[in-house]
Amino acid sequence: MRFHHLVVGIMLIVAGIGATHAAQPIAPDSTGLSKGSVFDTPTPPVYQYKGESAGQNKVLPRSYLNAPPQIPHDISDFLPITTESNMCDACHNRPDLWGKKLTQGEPTPMSKSHFTDLRNAPGKVTDHLIKARFNCNQCHVPQANTHPLVENTFGSRRGR
Repeated sequence: MRFHHLVVGIMLIVAGIGATHAAQPIAPDSTGLSKGSVFDTPTPPVYQYKGESAGQNKVLPRSYLNAPPQIPHDISDFLPITTESNMCDACHNRPDLWGKKLTQGEPTPMSKSHFTDLRNAPGKVTDHLIKARFNCNQCHVPQANTHPLVENTFGSRRGR
């Protein structure tokens, strides 16, 4: 009988401690990695994309081998990119430029991977753009006047 009273007493103490902690509110700015409240709607910074027309800006080097190139011009007039309306296709659907050295102003041609159906015929390069690759800005982003959020040391480990 004494054991039963001991167990009930411990349960009441644990329940009381739990109730005490549950009653204390958690501050909304201490629940995550963000520096603000979880109830705030952050406003992202406005980025200024390079204003020159296509072919006028210098193309940045790629971050790593086979990285998708960045878009060196503003694309706001080209959006939204859909299967029915893809203005990128008009300039960059240029398989005749594959393997050739490009001069200033020439568009970077879409790579052979954009002409390969990776699901149905992964080894065959077709003569037409595969429609699964229509969403250009899923991989390619416009160059903007920004500062990196963190230092990129990815390329500095080459040759080690």
